[in-house]
Amino acid sequence: MVPQGQAPEGPGPPARYRFDDVQVDTVAHTLTRGGVPCALEPKAFAVLAMLLQHAGELVEKDELLDAVWGHRHVTPGVLTRAIAQLRAALGDDAHQPRYIHTHHALGYRFIGDLQAEGGGEAPASDAPAATLAGTASAGPTENPDAGRGGTTHAVPAPARAPDAPTARRRLAWGMLAAAGVLVLVTLMLTHGLSDPRPAVGEASVAVMPFRSLSADRGDRYFAEGLAVEMHGALAGVPGLKVAALVPGRDDDTPGDPRELGKRLGVANVLDASVRREGPRVRISARLTDTRSGFVLWSQTYDRQNSDIFSTQAEIASKVVEALMGVLPPDPPALARRLHPTSRLSAYEPYLRGLQLLQGTASTEELSEAVAHFEQALQQDPAFARAQAGICRARIRAFELTRDAGVYARAQAACLQAARLDPRLGEVHLAMGDLHRARNELDAARESYTQALQDVSLRPAAYIGLGRIEGEQGHDALALDYFDRARQLRPGDAVVHREIGYQHYLDDRLAAAIESYRVATTLEPDDAGLWSSLGGLYLADGRRADAEAAFERSLSIKPGFGALSNLGTLRFEQGDYPRAAELYARAAAMSPGDYRPVGNTADALSAIPGAAGNARSTYARAAEMAERYVAIKSGDAEAMAWLAWYRANLDEADAAREWLARARDAGTAQSEVAFLSAQVHARLGDLDLARAALADARALDVAESRIRASPVLKPLSGGSEVASQGGS
Repeated sequence: MVPQGQAPEGPGPPARYRFDDVQVDTVAHTLTRGGVPCALEPKAFAVLAMLLQHAGELVEKDELLDAVWGHRHVTPGVLTRAIAQLRAALGDDAHQPRYIHTHHALGYRFIGDLQAEGGGEAPASDAPAATLAGTASAGPTENPDAGRGGTTHAVPAPARAPDAPTARRRLAWGMLAAAGVLVLVTLMLTHGLSDPRPAVGEASVAVMPFRSLSADRGDRYFAEGLAVEMHGALAGVPGLKVAALVPGRDDDTPGDPRELGKRLGVANVLDASVRREGPRVRISARLTDTRSGFVLWSQTYDRQNSDIFSTQAEIASKVVEALMGVLPPDPPALARRLHPTSRLSAYEPYLRGLQLLQGTASTEELSEAVAHFEQALQQDPAFARAQAGICRARIRAFELTRDAGVYARAQAACLQAARLDPRLGEVHLAMGDLHRARNELDAARESYTQALQDVSLRPAAYIGLGRIEGEQGHDALALDYFDRARQLRPGDAVVHREIGYQHYLDDRLAAAIESYRVATTLEPDDAGLWSSLGGLYLADGRRADAEAAFERSLSIKPGFGALSNLGTLRFEQGDYPRAAELYARAAAMSPGDYRPVGNTADALSAIPGAAGNARSTYARAAEMAERYVAIKSGDAEAMAWLAWYRANLDEADAAREWLARARDAGTAQSEVAFLSAQVHARLGDLDLARAALADARALDVAESRIRASPVLKPLSGGSEVASQGGS
């Protein structure tokens, strides 16, 4: 091997390779099979390039890890996953390989009949290898949209949060799955955060929310929905970097393009105004250079409402031509993306639903989105993207509320979307969310990998893949996926929320707090983010900061997450009647969620004379939690809480069994350790309770949380645990 960073002697590696019906262009980073483009993640493509450069040679695993990931101190599974993705793209069978041969415990060898095209000779078995330094570890080169998983919350991803009845998990209901390497980007101008801004790319653009000039202020959804569709279409253009959607402004002004360019790392900004009057629509669009502030292109379109799809496609083509100097590589595909339905009467409610699905939607907003998507389907029953929207909204609602009944409705919606158009990228993404929510991880991976082929959906697909790995305890791999999503959507609060939740799952509380601070800076009017941040503050023992965050959340919009978190604060302060009241209000707002019900039982158990009510409430919480765990079988925290509920119902064997299952899951270790201490203390297993409490402290569970637990307070103080019911 040539030392990394030095050029090999002689001719460089080929730019293009051909074997059978496969063509690989290492400059354009493209792979086609039978003339059809195949999507590959950047790391997988870099692995393929290295194998091709060393065709016929054994390339050791450590060499690949060093060259592609920059070091070998990553989970070995990242290489295994990259090889699996390559086999899927090439149609290669691991048991009877035609292209990639596995030397077990050693590495891999390319064994195909290789022909090089341009830029050098095909490497022989003794040819010097070119280093991949500089390109192999680069992030994705194309940008997209969609999330969440909803979620992903578009991903607006599902709102995930710490959710603990006595402490960290009673905390913040409004968070959703996951995370990534903590990178503080864009808009970090407040809260004292650092501000490493992304470098400006040449062929790059940010799509501003289109401004509505219609007399009806309620018409904003139409203009903003057009911007979302435009963003998705442009994100699918190879070679064009598209930043995350810029949040709307209350004053409807586009803002300073030069400042936007600095914050988002783009060279251009597209903004437009939309005015609808009767049967006509006027769209005035302009493309602005963010470095000079000069307008590069502008045009006004005065058309019939029925021409909206062709107008959008025309604007997109003009933008691509202005930025890249060429027409879109596939104009029909661009037009199809911007023409999702044959009926304008279906498009308008679809845009309403799409607007609500963006970002970090609340349960109320998700329900409203479903209603709009259903209205769209009434107008066009074959509108697959609207049906996929219902699926994704309901999956996100399930992840927010943990209501088993919501999952059943989500499953029905997803299956109907698959029947309408099983090839649609949004359907693959929705099915990935569905399988992941049920812990069907192999099927989820397959669906997300298929969704990656739609470039506009890649951030959401990466988030989904990251959640899978994070929930299995594969922290490094989860962070790698989330960082890919961050690179594609810089400045997106959803991605930073995912980053924060992953840090929380891996017991990095300070990093989780910092990520949520970033998210609230990016989306300062998101009530769920403030509730989740407050929950994290509370887990860290910062009660004043927690209360301020909860109050901020409730001032924006009352929600069950903030109410429950505020109840936890009152519980820790010993105000059990007030805590029970707040928990009950939260439970009424989310009647299918076991968590606020279990919290209510905890508060009642601490009130003299309320033991009977506490017991019946624990029974209800346990029944609801078991229905949830039957769907989400790998949720360690849910199983640990179920153990706690069963312990308070004096079902010792069931409590110990659920606790063992929670520990075996291997995730959320600090939460499981804390609840193990409570369960053992409640059952009178004092030695086991002390050992679990020591584990919880070693995992940085806040001492204030331990002292606030009635069942642990005597133990933490060194005295024996009194015989008492509940926490």
